[in-house]
Amino acid sequence: MTTAQRTGFLEYSHTMGMTVMEGRGFYYPVDTAVGKNDRLYVISRSKEETARGIRVTMCDGDSGYYGNFGGYGHGGGQFVWPACGAVDSQGRFFISDEKLNRITAYDESGYYLFHWGQSGSGDGELDTPSGLAFDSQDNICVADTYNNRVQKFTANGRFLLSIGGDGQQGLSLPWGLTADAQDNLYVADFGNDCVKKFSPSGEFLAAFGSPGRGEGQFTRPASVAVDRDGYIYVADWGNERVQVLDAAGNFVQSLRGQATLSPWASNFLSINVEEAAARATADLDMEIDYFVDDPHEESSHIEKYFWCPVSVKLDSQGYLYVTETNRHRLQVYRRSEPQN
Repeated sequence: MTTAQRTGFLEYSHTMGMTVMEGRGFYYPVDTAVGKNDRLYVISRSKEETARGIRVTMCDGDSGYYGNFGGYGHGGGQFVWPACGAVDSQGRFFISDEKLNRITAYDESGYYLFHWGQSGSGDGELDTPSGLAFDSQDNICVADTYNNRVQKFTANGRFLLSIGGDGQQGLSLPWGLTADAQDNLYVADFGNDCVKKFSPSGEFLAAFGSPGRGEGQFTRPASVAVDRDGYIYVADWGNERVQVLDAAGNFVQSLRGQATLSPWASNFLSINVEEAAARATADLDMEIDYFVDDPHEESSHIEKYFWCPVSVKLDSQGYLYVTETNRHRLQVYRRSEPQN
């Protein structure tokens, strides 16, 4: 995989994807899961009023394309409002469905295996499940978003424990999840504008960040990833950026986005010459006097910037994949210094 010259902690590498309703590309992607041999599973959930385009796209970091699976529906292997994905040690891909309140499993090629989940607020029941993360024993943690908790299950859906109670450890609309090498769980606490860390048994360990737009502050964080050195990567969704913290929660770096054309988009423009000509004359890095001081306004006008960065995931080589919903793409970054 070719990368750009590295001069900082994280350096931009390349962009993946393009807008497409069917076939090769993404349509309002909401998460990316990393599987065996760093195969990527990108979840497109379309727009709420549009069932067409809902799918999982299989690809790799070099923009190799391996097909789609899933699709809108209530049957086995289908989904209505897919949210997040995760891959277990066997290579099976699991996806959460916010509307059907269930978790569905597929093999590594996208063939449906089974699903489970029951609506409700009791132990083992779900209300709008989102983030997923596996521990080293292949137990799956599920962000039970509207129940303001995380629940841990076996891979086949047997309830094990609930995480996130009252007080300091309380969660408000938890979203993205990840587990570190010690099976500690990190939660993007969307409603509390912070990231929280729990032990494998659910004991509260730490909280990182506070509400705001400054360094190390968050506005509606949607996803979190942790590398082997303990660095924490956060999709700071409400601030239209990705932030990096060290293991103690100290600010390291903030990214706004540096996207370039992806190979899929370049191929499309080479065929559709009229669209390519229009793009060649467009101002893609315009200077605007904004009426409101809002990162969303800036991101919506500057193509290279993140616009709705909803997910951050790491592969085995240390590449960080940032999923952008509103521009139907992934921006890819990598550490510029060797990892231990």
